[in-house]
Amino acid sequence: MTFAKITQVAHSVPKKVVSNDDLSKIMDTNDEWIYSRTGIKNRHISTGENTSDLAADVAQKLLTKASVSADSIDFIIVATITPDSLMPSTAARVQAKIGAINAFAYDLTAACSGFVFALSTAEKLLASGSYKRGIVIGAEVFSKIMDWSDRSTAVLFGDGAGGVLLENTGTQPLIIGEKLQTDGSRGDSLLSGLTDINTPFATVNYESKSLSMEGRAIFDFAVRDVPKNIKTTLEEAQISSEEIDFYLLHQANSRILDKMAKKLGVERSKFLQNMQEYGNTSAASIPLLLSESVKNGIFTLDGKTKIVLTGFGGGLTWGTTIINL
Repeated sequence: MTFAKITQVAHSVPKKVVSNDDLSKIMDTNDEWIYSRTGIKNRHISTGENTSDLAADVAQKLLTKASVSADSIDFIIVATITPDSLMPSTAARVQAKIGAINAFAYDLTAACSGFVFALSTAEKLLASGSYKRGIVIGAEVFSKIMDWSDRSTAVLFGDGAGGVLLENTGTQPLIIGEKLQTDGSRGDSLLSGLTDINTPFATVNYESKSLSMEGRAIFDFAVRDVPKNIKTTLEEAQISSEEIDFYLLHQANSRILDKMAKKLGVERSKFLQNMQEYGNTSAASIPLLLSESVKNGIFTLDGKTKIVLTGFGGGLTWGTTIINL
């Protein structure tokens, strides 16, 4: 019996880097204010690259690294809340860009939990035995939905993409524990992309379509509900926190990671972090961190590393998968 396995990782970001000092020139803020509250120093911002461009670059890198052809890919899932368009999907655009003529493709919308939800979905597709190879990507161009006059949100986010190639060649289960959750009753605390109703029969215009966030509510949600989710996932999988080599959590705020490590009783050094250079890239943050960690030699894809992947954000959504990487 074979299992899904992550065989390659890759990431892509726009070339333009915007520092906190750069932001201080266009809004009332400064490096000390941003960094002390978030842990963010820089972020990459698109100067023309759209979400499908970054995602397609990731997909092509995965194919090149694995020395496999695009027509051998069975499916492409792109987790994003900043698609090029609602139709066609970003995943369909990626399929066309890389020539994956045999792949079905679709987008998954779960905000900052998107990659974790998409990875869970892909693992089950491969476990069905109907598919042999798939690509999962988290990609965002958040800069196009920001209100750049709102310093409470504009300083937080960046653009980027990361992804994985999955193949049914593993000798052990990829996902050894998971718990995915949603609470739509709190969804309006993190909101973007409202769509007007405009017909000959009725008109409803929304004031703002840019991202809006109730910062305190989201912070409290993250430090209260997410550690419970991680604990439950570990308990149900009968895995102790000491057995986990690394925790790769959504890169929203370094203070959130500090509090989570403390609540879980885990060394902070096990919580990997790169938000200082990329900011919050939503669905892209976990795969970007995963790819960069492999690139930097922190761990390899040899199946001997136990990793917790946890996303949390809009929906509200949150979820954890424990994987053998």
